[in-house]
Amino acid sequence: MTPATKIDMRDEFALFLEQNLNKELLRFTTAGSVDDGKSTLIGRLLHDSKTVYEDQLASVKKSRINRSSGPIDFSLITDGLRAEREQGITIDVGYRYFATARRKFIIADTPGHEQYTRNMATGASTADLAVILIDGEKGLLSQTLRHAYIASLLGIRSVVATINKMDLVEYREERFLELKQEFLALAERLGIAEVTCIPVSALAGDNVVKPSERMPWYDGPTLLEHLEIVPISRPSLSQGLRFPVQYVIRPDANFRGFAGQVAGGIIRTGDSVLALPSGQQTRVESIVTYDGPLSEAFPPMSVTLRLEHEIDLSRGDMLVSPGNPPQLSRRFRAMVVWMNAQALEGGRNYLIKQTARQVRSRVTRIHHRVNINTLEREPAALVEMNDIAAVEFETSSPLFFDAYRENRITGSFVVIDPLTNATLGAGMIQEDLSHRGGVETVREMSSAEAAITPLKRYQRHGHYPAIFLVSARATLAGQLERALFGAGFEVTIVESKVPSLSARTVCTALLAAGFVVIYQNPAPTMGERVELRSAADDHFFDLDELDLPTEDAETVARVLVLAASLRIPEGAGNDRKVV
Repeated sequence: MTPATKIDMRDEFALFLEQNLNKELLRFTTAGSVDDGKSTLIGRLLHDSKTVYEDQLASVKKSRINRSSGPIDFSLITDGLRAEREQGITIDVGYRYFATARRKFIIADTPGHEQYTRNMATGASTADLAVILIDGEKGLLSQTLRHAYIASLLGIRSVVATINKMDLVEYREERFLELKQEFLALAERLGIAEVTCIPVSALAGDNVVKPSERMPWYDGPTLLEHLEIVPISRPSLSQGLRFPVQYVIRPDANFRGFAGQVAGGIIRTGDSVLALPSGQQTRVESIVTYDGPLSEAFPPMSVTLRLEHEIDLSRGDMLVSPGNPPQLSRRFRAMVVWMNAQALEGGRNYLIKQTARQVRSRVTRIHHRVNINTLEREPAALVEMNDIAAVEFETSSPLFFDAYRENRITGSFVVIDPLTNATLGAGMIQEDLSHRGGVETVREMSSAEAAITPLKRYQRHGHYPAIFLVSARATLAGQLERALFGAGFEVTIVESKVPSLSARTVCTALLAAGFVVIYQNPAPTMGERVELRSAADDHFFDLDELDLPTEDAETVARVLVLAASLRIPEGAGNDRKVV
């Protein structure tokens, strides 16, 4: 082989890699009832498109659990768990990757059993398209309705209704048309915009990769052909910028960048951006990546932004377009898919993780539960595992979000157990409720229930009020405020630029409202100290009297430990005295 030939081969290989990297990626999920043939269909798709490795194929052929009358049980290609193979059902979500000359694909093969509905929702959460299987003999079942509803709830715009097992109904056209009309009526009811119906036999390979000779009456695309040409809906670049900050990168004193994934809109060098929650505004100085600087970035690119000005920004904050910001609210309604044996209850406290931001929250109301068999709304006091319900939440600090139908990233969240850190459910935000101001809830209460006691204010915040007196270090108050706010406390600074009597009055009023107050006064009098201690009782912390480190950062860490004692334990029922 000559040197020139080697260079040509390297060029061809580089071109091949570039072409593959630039192929569009389609993520799709399979769904349907038990024994509809989802795993068999995916196995047939991989096998007939020649994307199964020889050793995998040999392992399937030799498997003792091979249930097929033929040489290959295609379901074993995707069902990897031993329990799945032994029972002949899919339990966990199985992800498979393959590629053709036109596109790359990631398949999420999801369970069909009602017991594993939460797994189906997990697999479908990132999908661009859903392949819903319908048994040609049994027709549409309750799980078909359940999975179609979840697909619509998760914002999957494109659905392929695959009428499987056509070999068992003698490839009859009238049976296909009957089931097609039933599914189209269901899709219209659920608001699914784009539906394609394809008759297939996964076991025999009809219309999966190659057109079927046994169904000459069908002239549409095969399943693979449709997957290769279906348009992929991407987030609108005309939407305002959404850039949740995941990490602050500070390798040296000359570089400070904010890393994250673009969740909406498009960002260019020189663009003006607004930081939430601080409200500070600046411009993008540069867009940095591992491969070098970029002039612009868009979803779903992961980049690092350098800003023109040093502003207060940390993990969980968000950079947005000043002219098109998201909702900023502590109250919202969401559709929740519950995934845990521990039921969701009204009044319970949970953690919510939305983008990179994690906050404490409380369930204020369960609107209704959806009966999947009828799609009717039912009243509910609890939301149990695999239930789907409309729930209102109130958070300890604001979230920055869009409605899920507008942005699947900023409009979604997970519910976390604050004690075990277990993921309990997934939510899709429907509506901001900050404009309601709790009027509806108050009207539903009796006059006795509507009385707002100090404890109710404290319970809403999740902590008792307190006063921290800062006198020695001028820069410390702002650092404490940011740290306590980030930890979920309702906190504010009161400065001694007003007469002491007015400052005490302001502090007392904020205490009554349940706030943590940072009172900044470079020269507090003994009388002020006495009055503030009297107002806050044992929740008055004079930093001059405490043995604190000289470094501000170490002091902030110690104060956070002190503040932990302000948290309200579960079931607290005694009001604190507030003067």
